[in-house]
Amino acid sequence: MTSHPAALFLIDLSLILAVARALGAVAVQLRQPPVVGEILAGILFGPTLFHGAITQALFPSGVRSVLSSMSSVGVALFMFCVGLEIEHRFLRGRGRLTAGAALGSTLVPFALGIPLGLFLLQDRTVGRPVAFLVFIGLSVSVTAFPVLARILSDRGLSRTQVGGIALATAAVVDVVAWSGLAAIQAVCGGGTPWQLALVVPFVAVLALVVRPLLRRVLAVAGGPVDLTSGRLSVVLVGALLSGAATELMGLHYIFGAFLFGLVVPREVAPRVRADISERTGQVTSVLLPVYFVVAGFQVDLTGVDGSRLLEFAAILLVAVAGKFGGTYLGARTQGLEPRPALVLAALMNTRGLTELIILGVGLQLGLLDGPLYSLMVLMALVTTAMSGPLLTWMYRRPVEIGPPAGRPSREPAADGEASAELAEDGPRGRA
Repeated sequence: MTSHPAALFLIDLSLILAVARALGAVAVQLRQPPVVGEILAGILFGPTLFHGAITQALFPSGVRSVLSSMSSVGVALFMFCVGLEIEHRFLRGRGRLTAGAALGSTLVPFALGIPLGLFLLQDRTVGRPVAFLVFIGLSVSVTAFPVLARILSDRGLSRTQVGGIALATAAVVDVVAWSGLAAIQAVCGGGTPWQLALVVPFVAVLALVVRPLLRRVLAVAGGPVDLTSGRLSVVLVGALLSGAATELMGLHYIFGAFLFGLVVPREVAPRVRADISERTGQVTSVLLPVYFVVAGFQVDLTGVDGSRLLEFAAILLVAVAGKFGGTYLGARTQGLEPRPALVLAALMNTRGLTELIILGVGLQLGLLDGPLYSLMVLMALVTTAMSGPLLTWMYRRPVEIGPPAGRPSREPAADGEASAELAEDGPRGRA
């Protein structure tokens, strides 16, 4: 890159960060997660405005390739943080309720997504229609775990029982979603059977070898240590190498980074894990706005006519009704009271960056064309923006809930504190 392209790249990066930060701040003032404004910034930099003239003038192909590489690093580190935040303690005493809500939050929208996929197939040709149907069902079943944690923290709900249940449910849904996406890519991604077979021993190595090594790096003589830059580097290098390994196996690099976050020992002091998440989040706060712009390059809403509006209405209806209704019914079957169940359903409808990552994989695999990708990104923006107003309407005061029927009551303080800690120390609501 010569001096002038280098200067243009630095100008573009500065512009991306400034606009994303400004629109994120506007979103916060409107009681929305910052990711809503940042996704909107990505769309504004794309071809929707002025038929792509801004995109062509500001982001020539050489700059785009560098931005794309930066965004890949940001997404890998973000997925590492998502895996790092998933905490098994949230399930303590809530197993049946979490399982019921997670099943409803996943199976109902997925089931409704199949006929939605059949409807969307009417006007487009897809090489793998079965994989397309499964992908559409999966894409409307997603919940953004980190942005949900940020919403809980901002609204003072993280120390309530319903907040802990929401985090536990979202964690289960996230694991199911990433596992399902891995299966889809295994079918469509072109990896050979022997490459994909390596995933099993790779997971075993992470659990049986890497996890004990990380425990030794992050603790000395059984006690916690301070997170030095050297220890942080070891963790981040491991996350990136894990992502590279799954990419070479025929799966997306996000799975390797996510798995590495999952195997970071939970026994180390919460402060150490919080420091890892916070310092990694400082890096992703710079890199993820770049991802929104790279994703926005593919979003063109200028061709949305009457037929596309009908498709968008169907996508939005299935996404909202399936997620909302499925979560509510699943929680109610396990004894959760109606009002907390409504709050839980509203929270689980949040999608954010998690949805954009999944859609990006679908676009890469050829399961989504440009117009459908644009509509799905718009759905992610709308459903994420809905969460704040819905909570304001339904949840004007804290709701404390009792244990499910037939369960002894227990003190929720410990889990509540863990919920608050995770919500405050996550990757800053980017999901």
